[in-house]
Amino acid sequence: MTEKTALISGITGQDGSYLAEFLLEKGYRVHGIVRRSSSFNRGRIDHLTSDKNIFHQQLFLHYGDLTDSSNLNRILERTHPDEIYNLAAQSHVQVSFEIPEYSAEVDAIGTLRFLDAIRETAIVSKFYQASTSELYGKVQEIPQNENTPFSPRSPYAIAKQYAYWIVKNYREAYNLFACNGILFNHESERRGESFVTRKISINVASIILGIKDTFLLGNLDSKRDWGYAPDFIEGMWLILQHDKPDDYVLATNENHTVREFIEESFKVLGEEIFWEGKGIYEKGRLKSTGKEVIAIDSRYFRPTEVDLLLGDYSKAKEKLGWEPKIKFKDLVRIMVEYDFERIKKNNFNSDPGGI
Repeated sequence: MTEKTALISGITGQDGSYLAEFLLEKGYRVHGIVRRSSSFNRGRIDHLTSDKNIFHQQLFLHYGDLTDSSNLNRILERTHPDEIYNLAAQSHVQVSFEIPEYSAEVDAIGTLRFLDAIRETAIVSKFYQASTSELYGKVQEIPQNENTPFSPRSPYAIAKQYAYWIVKNYREAYNLFACNGILFNHESERRGESFVTRKISINVASIILGIKDTFLLGNLDSKRDWGYAPDFIEGMWLILQHDKPDDYVLATNENHTVREFIEESFKVLGEEIFWEGKGIYEKGRLKSTGKEVIAIDSRYFRPTEVDLLLGDYSKAKEKLGWEPKIKFKDLVRIMVEYDFERIKKNNFNSDPGGI
């Protein structure tokens, strides 16, 4: 079997690091695009680049940026990938309201630059675009599938909608093997600390360890379809192994509120909480002591909320044979136990940003 080559943008992120591991274990040569920075942000892939790792000679990193067309062209000509996974993005929804132009430049036009680079270099490659359930926004139907109308509610989601449609357009106009993976929320112990699930797992662990007293959150009643990131990585790969390019929803077919995620997180560590008050005055207290551990801060509400996301992955199951393995409670347990042991070992207090 001929060795395959893959190119991953966003390789230093949660999904990129898991995907690199997954592909290396399958015998791929993996090239990753990393942004130049004055400080290193490669913690998630350090173990892969170490000379102690059996795969380190199969992994190659290139400085690059989705805002630089000529750079993308050079990387493609240098690597000649069989498969391209475009995972790079300004991926934080709340932050996109603060930097909307940059979010559009990377998430929307960056995808166009990638597709145009494939076309201009005439390199035969399969292209995967990391799309998002945030496209559904103010949902038009429940659950959401590949035919559900989009109603994006943030600069991030609107940029991703452009990316979604330009992928479809280039597929049809230029016969590119280009696919969208509409992934619902997928979390892990590698999730960025500013995302709500990781913010919860870190702070709950810190409270139980006595390192922290309380933390702030926004909308507790937002419902999300939460899965485990490594499950979704396999789905990305399967999308590009199919004989025809197409778009797929990857989800778990169940959803839970932020409130449920909090409650389950405390249960993992042998504690329960109860709620009192309403709206922005609501508090979460430990059942054992009555101590306040959670408060609401209106700064962490989005200007336009997305209240409910629930995905239907029937098409992916039928066409690709894909379905998630890790259930909600196991996902919460994995994240909370990881942060508990990490913080206990390092006596480290991390205070991530908002929801």
